Amino acid sequence: MYQRNAAPRGRPAYSNGLYPPLPVTRCYDYNHQSVGGVNSFHAPEPQRLPPYEWNPPRSTSNVPPPHTPTMTNGRKRQNIEYSPHMVKRQRLDTFSHPLLGSPVIQAPSPPPHLEQVRAESSRSSTSSYERSYSSPQFDIHPQGPAVPESFNSLQAYAKDKLSRQMVELFEACQQQSSDLERKERCRAQLQQDIQGIYAVARLYLTGSSMNGLGCRSSDADLCLVIKGTKRPDPIRVLSHLQRAFRSLSYVERTQLIRAKVPILRFRERGSDLEFDLNINNTVGIRNTFLLRSYAYADLRIRPMILVIKKWARHSQINDASKGTLSSYTLVLMVLHYLQTLKDPVLPSLQRDYPECFSPSVDIDMVPEGPKRVPPYVSRNQSSLGELLVGFLRYYATEFSPPSLFSFLCPASAFLVSCFWLRGRSRWDKQVISVREARALPKTNSHEWTNKYICVEEPFERNNVARAVHEKMKFDTIKAEFAESYRILKDRKDLNSILPVRAVINKESSRR
Repeated sequence: MYQRNAAPRGRPAYSNGLYPPLPVTRCYDYNHQSVGGVNSFHAPEPQRLPPYEWNPPRSTSNVPPPHTPTMTNGRKRQNIEYSPHMVKRQRLDTFSHPLLGSPVIQAPSPPPHLEQVRAESSRSSTSSYERSYSSPQFDIHPQGPAVPESFNSLQAYAKDKLSRQMVELFEACQQQSSDLERKERCRAQLQQDIQGIYAVARLYLTGSSMNGLGCRSSDADLCLVIKGTKRPDPIRVLSHLQRAFRSLSYVERTQLIRAKVPILRFRERGSDLEFDLNINNTVGIRNTFLLRSYAYADLRIRPMILVIKKWARHSQINDASKGTLSSYTLVLMVLHYLQTLKDPVLPSLQRDYPECFSPSVDIDMVPEGPKRVPPYVSRNQSSLGELLVGFLRYYATEFSPPSLFSFLCPASAFLVSCFWLRGRSRWDKQVISVREARALPKTNSHEWTNKYICVEEPFERNNVARAVHEKMKFDTIKAEFAESYRILKDRKDLNSILPVRAVINKESSRR
């Protein structure tokens, strides 16, 4: 560490902004410029930014990875080649071939009229920077799946006014490559300076900045991983860093927050970019790449989640520090809804591919897991607007296990379920689980008893909605879902529940 505004001894002074030039390192891939991969968990032809230095072990095997077929609506074994044995061989052999990707599968030529649609949606489908995350040691660029060309256009799901408004809001507010580059520069410089104190420490960018669900105004989450035989005390480490950060020319307003997961909060000097740094909270790295896999499984996921987070923030039910829903909780609620539709938009990745999202995988190997998941193509072709109205309806009126009375006809099932649930709160009896893609019955575990809302963390399996601990706040959340559903289903206008232009202007003002 060095004195404020002074160049460290042995390092030349610098004039281009707050950051000294970083050493040339191997690249950690964030970006993705190919329309063909938008429905894929894979990421062809990335652009490159300064790195994380993932260091998975190399292998010397010469057996090429097997073909992995497209998965449709959860039916993942669609030919004789795809078996548990083939999956295991793929898992082992993928790392043997740093230059080999998935087999190239040619998509059919689009009808002429779709070329115009693709051109119109190019900003949303090809400007994304986050769809690739290959290891710096493995330059893997597999191709996208063979799917109908219309799936590759966000405009294909925006034929009505409400859906078009959602696309407009998403395109105006989604995080851009320049936003990520800015965060990455700060992360890389911080890692270099922190290693002057903790030589083996490694700093990871996590959360919405990396999982594809961030806005231009999103803050950045950082996880400092310090490995060793003795588990470091987070408060002690963060206190040490807080003192050291006072000498950094590019950091200001450091604040130690002693929460359940302690964090050091600080800002980039001269800007409103805020960082939250935690110590060894590695589950945040795991769920970053799980959510990233969901975010890019279908074109509709990212716009849907961004709009719902903006709506929840506007409705004042998106602040865990004030007893309402965290953004992470909201994202899991959206994914759960999309998993439980009659024609699911999403599968359960952890259930179908446990080896790719295992909580026991070494943290350096976490980004490799999603690369071994075959693409998923849903039969559900609902528009963005239909999915948004359905989401509000689900949590306002329909939240219950999907198979509770499935043996009855729909009319009888509705009557019986109403009678059975009379006097019983659905929220009080069920746990939202993305891991299982269904609502689970509550157990007598302390984690679930006497909790107003129960949403399972996919790896630690605790309740991420525990911040909602007051009945008044719980009633407010339910009322917002019910009122917004009532209004939106009649008006089909996003402005009726969210001031779209004001949100866009506010987002633009923070750039």
